[in-house]
Amino acid sequence: MNTDQPSLTMRVLGQWEDYLALCKPKVVALIVFTAVVGMFLATPGMVPWSILLFATLGIGLASASAAAINHVVDHKIDSVMARTRRRPLPRGYVNTQSAIAFSFILGALAMFVLAEYVNVLTALLTLFSLIGYGFIYSLYLKRATPLNIVIGGAAGAAPPVLGWTAVTGALEPHALLLFLIIFAWTPPHFWALAIYRRDEYASADIPMLPVTHGVEFTRLQILLYTIVLFIVCLFPYLIYMSGLLYLIGALLLNGGFLYYAIRMQFDHSDRLAMKTFKFSVWYLMALFAVLLVDHHVPTAISMLGLAG
Repeated sequence: MNTDQPSLTMRVLGQWEDYLALCKPKVVALIVFTAVVGMFLATPGMVPWSILLFATLGIGLASASAAAINHVVDHKIDSVMARTRRRPLPRGYVNTQSAIAFSFILGALAMFVLAEYVNVLTALLTLFSLIGYGFIYSLYLKRATPLNIVIGGAAGAAPPVLGWTAVTGALEPHALLLFLIIFAWTPPHFWALAIYRRDEYASADIPMLPVTHGVEFTRLQILLYTIVLFIVCLFPYLIYMSGLLYLIGALLLNGGFLYYAIRMQFDHSDRLAMKTFKFSVWYLMALFAVLLVDHHVPTAISMLGLAG
């Protein structure tokens, strides 16, 4: 029996890792981070611990559920593309029925947690986002139009709004501005990757913009959307949602993104496209981190003043 135990342990650990991979943990981490920032931006003080805990848990579970649904829908495509062929479903480590059950369990838990311990509005908006990404984008838009990322980006832009409504129980203009930032960020972010992986998307018959309209046209769209993103990111400062610290950070970060977008018009290497994609991930994390710090610096200063 002792000789069988290590192999049993390895099988259990392997299954756990496979189901974790279905959740796309790196993507979910970024989603949850922007949602948490949305929570903190919604209040001048500290987010109530119960809301912070249960909203983070519920949004994270819903995001993982949508990711697992995406794995199921795309498992045939994933088997063709080098970037995704080592995922659990193409390799047969998890079967389709188990992945579907897993995704629905995660989704049901998410809805229960959000409706019971946060508020119904956040639960409903999270459900719409889950359906938008897991079904409307993954099942239809991704295969139907080269504008799949633009239209489907609405679901991916929802997390900070979900965080905001978790705290306030209401949809407010500032929350929608956070939505708009991620909505404008999504096309240049993903199209940079699509340029790098265009041959794989073509072989999988997915109508990504570089496949349907060419790489040169896609580079131009990346530049134009990056300019739009730059302008959108100025609005938190212009409407007094954020202060000077945010403005400086936004100018630097958007200047960096614009630098990559302009370089792509002259340097047509796939290596630069991938560097642009990687920068865009760090860009979004840094931008929301600056939003968070800027929002709470005045509170921290006033608290220090009172303590002094």
